[in-house]
Amino acid sequence: MIEIKVPTVGESISEVTLTQWLKADGAWVERDELLCEMESEKATFELNAEQAGILHIVAKEGDTINIGDVACTIDETATRPEGAAAAPAPKAEEKPAAKAEAAAPKAEALPKDVKATPVAQAIMADKKVKPAEVNGSGVAGKILKHDVLEALNSPGIKGGAAQVTRTDRPEKMSNLRKTISRRLVEAKNTTAMLTTFNEVDMTRIMEVRKLYKDTFKEAHGVNLGFMSFFTKACCIALQEYQAVNAYIDGDNIIYHEYCDVSIAVSAPKGLVVPVIRNAESKSMAELEMAVVDLAKKARDNKLSMEEMTGGTFTITNGGVFGSLMSTPIINIPQSAILGMHKIQDRPMVVNGKIEIRPMMYLALSYDHRIIDGRESVGFLVRVKELLESPELMLIGKDPVKGLLNL
Repeated sequence: MIEIKVPTVGESISEVTLTQWLKADGAWVERDELLCEMESEKATFELNAEQAGILHIVAKEGDTINIGDVACTIDETATRPEGAAAAPAPKAEEKPAAKAEAAAPKAEALPKDVKATPVAQAIMADKKVKPAEVNGSGVAGKILKHDVLEALNSPGIKGGAAQVTRTDRPEKMSNLRKTISRRLVEAKNTTAMLTTFNEVDMTRIMEVRKLYKDTFKEAHGVNLGFMSFFTKACCIALQEYQAVNAYIDGDNIIYHEYCDVSIAVSAPKGLVVPVIRNAESKSMAELEMAVVDLAKKARDNKLSMEEMTGGTFTITNGGVFGSLMSTPIINIPQSAILGMHKIQDRPMVVNGKIEIRPMMYLALSYDHRIIDGRESVGFLVRVKELLESPELMLIGKDPVKGLLNL
């Protein structure tokens, strides 16, 4: 009997939460097959079968277990059962053996825009529940286990708004959500946080994107988005206003000679802030590729500990959710965070005339213990200047002034 134990996932992490079994108790598993998903306070990871055999589950879904504890065992001496590929809870992408396929219940194939957890898919297949009969309550409408059970308990009635209910559903707070809660409260309680606002005219950036988006995509294989412009502008401003890129360590102020920019990304289990290392040295295409890569890993819960630690400054975009203005909370131990918001057409006075311009509010929350008002305002004004005249980002100043060494 082989014991599958919880591995070490970080120096400061002593426990994890078992979020989901991907195989059922008593199922035959192959070597290296995924068994379950676990979540630490910083990332999600998976356990694999070390040998083929019969799985015996020890820890249950939702349990908090310590590093080194046994999550399950595998009886590697067991005889492979006939039709073993048709395990009770196969992964969605697995193809059952031909013999088992004939006997197994067939569920309606999930459309590409419908997502479901492996456990939910297994129950739907077994009980012959159609996706249209289930109201997914997960992120982006993902169908969870309890959604399928709710549909089975209320046949003919689709869950959600169409079903009148006063049921309260308790759900254990995940380690990641606990960490987010703790760090947000800590940021509010340990920093002298203020927020300064400005607005940026997005006309030039939108013109540049419209003019070069196809050429950029063809040349670099990635779309030209807004985040590369904002990251590039912030890196230039951070090098000019170094206190914004620093943090307090005891009685010292640590100034960074580099810009490791954290990008706030909404993941299925909460907000995460993966880091683009040395963003100041990257091209626009490299920044766009880094953002796409980190965002995909966040959505798939594949971010490593290395990718989520050590940023010096954070950018968050509430505009993708429709936020017009907000006061973002500092990502400690950093000293500042820039909040982007929704682009909205507004009447603006330009050269004495009223014109409709695409405007975005910017918010810079900062720790007043290390960043003075002059620096915070100067930083935000500099970012605004660079965004409204993106050609300035090439050398950090007006080309004519650069020519004249002014």
